[in-house]
Order: sequence, then C-alpha cells, then structure tokens
Amino acid sequence: MKKVNQTIDFVEFPIQDTQEIAEVKRFYGTAFGWRFQDWGTDYFDTTSSGMGCGFNADTKHRPGMPLVVLYTEDLAEAKAKVLSAGGKLKRDIFSFPGGRRFHFTDPCGNELAIWSDK
Repeated sequence: MKKVNQTIDFVEFPIQDTQEIAEVKRFYGTAFGWRFQDWGTDYFDTTSSGMGCGFNADTKHRPGMPLVVLYTEDLAEAKAKVLSAGGKLKRDIFSFPGGRRFHFTDPCGNELAIWSDK
C-alpha cells in the first residue's frame, strides 16, 4: 500500500520489559487475532490491527505513552515545518530498522513522531 505524506501511519505502544513481550502477543493474538513480526529482541509490530502498530521494549527508544507516528517523504522538511509552527523537538532524527524518525511535542505537550523510509 502506498504511503500518504503527512498522515497518521502508525501507533507505537511501550512495553516496560522484554519479559512482557510473550504476554502482550498472547493477549492481542487471543483477543483480536492479530499476527506479529519481530524486529530484533525488543520490538515487534502488526499490520493485522487495521492500522500498523508497534510494541517497543527498547529502553533507549520506547515511548512513555502510546505514540502516534505520522509518515513523510521528506523528514528534514517535516521537522522544519513542525519547529516553525511552534512544535518542540523532543528527540532529534535517529535511525531504526526500516527508516528514520524524530519526536516532537505539540503546543499542548502531546508527543508525536514523524518517520520516513527514505
């Protein structure tokens, strides 16, 4: 499916400990029939949830709360627009398996991220 620029693309949920991964997969698989793909030992995702969702136990990168992630074709341009509109940079651009992203807060303090596979 083609990605649409500047739209909500993904939701990422924090997991406090890698020991919880099996239980989280069991819960969502049993309750909703979701299927998962592992990306290393501390991250997995699903596309069977209707919208892509990830579950992050990486202590360096996991969000504190569920994180809405937007997609963009041009990460530098999106970052500049966010900052010029009054957003505050929370985490500068970093790489992860599959792409790069940055985190920001909106004027109300909500943390969001924008990612790109380019």
